[in-house]
Amino acid sequence: MTTAVAAPFRFFSLQVVRTRRLGPSLVRVTFAGSDLQAFHSNGRDQSLSLFLPHPGQTEPAIPYELGDGWWQGWRELPDGVRAVMRSYTLRALRRDPDEIDIDFALHGVEPGAATPAGPASAWASRAAAGDRVVLLGPAIEDNRAIRFRPPEDTDLIVIWGDETAVPAASAILESLPASARVRAWLEVHHAGDIQDLATEADAEITWLVRSDGSPMAVDAVRAAHLPPAEAPYAWIAGESGQVRELRRHLVRERGIDRRRVTFVGYWRRGLSEEQLREQGE
Repeated sequence: MTTAVAAPFRFFSLQVVRTRRLGPSLVRVTFAGSDLQAFHSNGRDQSLSLFLPHPGQTEPAIPYELGDGWWQGWRELPDGVRAVMRSYTLRALRRDPDEIDIDFALHGVEPGAATPAGPASAWASRAAAGDRVVLLGPAIEDNRAIRFRPPEDTDLIVIWGDETAVPAASAILESLPASARVRAWLEVHHAGDIQDLATEADAEITWLVRSDGSPMAVDAVRAAHLPPAEAPYAWIAGESGQVRELRRHLVRERGIDRRRVTFVGYWRRGLSEEQLREQGE
């Protein structure tokens, strides 16, 4: 298998140039800034850290002048001052002009929502041109925050992602060549969140709509007939409990080599990203 190259990352000062609602639960935010000339990535599930200001702040508070000590300096800032940090994936990178897109899955922003929106959903739902953010991203193309790395002998790619992983899964699908065989399941909350994806790959894409009672995750994959393959590769990402269950199914029941399964828990039900980060420390 290909191995990731440990690469330096740096901060990028950016501002919103436009937003576009993709569906009831998805919004695309486009960012620009002169710093982006130094942003480089060739990975379609490139992971990024986005720093957002609190309401009333004009820009996020990040002590990046501390260099490698920024993390400790950030942790020591008061709760109401310290920038909100959230992990996202790059949806698109364009040049001339330099722009990036990040797609946000919105939760709790609708009127009467049972669970109130978190800080990132609240920010994205009201983002407007000129709003300032800071991004921690790659300075070279091949870096350790790229997870999708199918071995060269792969003859079938299996993809599953919930709405938090739809941006990365979509970018992956759009990047694949005509020679790739793909079976993909993408899970969203509303039918209006389904997107038209252009891919040259021989891909069968199944959208699972939670509000319509579609079978979810393991049930949908377990019931599917996968085409025969000698060297399959799987990429699964989203809620960590679902990801673990799917990985178990693919390895134990489907017989896919565990070394050929990339699995990423983007979030965990019932926990905020701050709580997840504390558990990982």
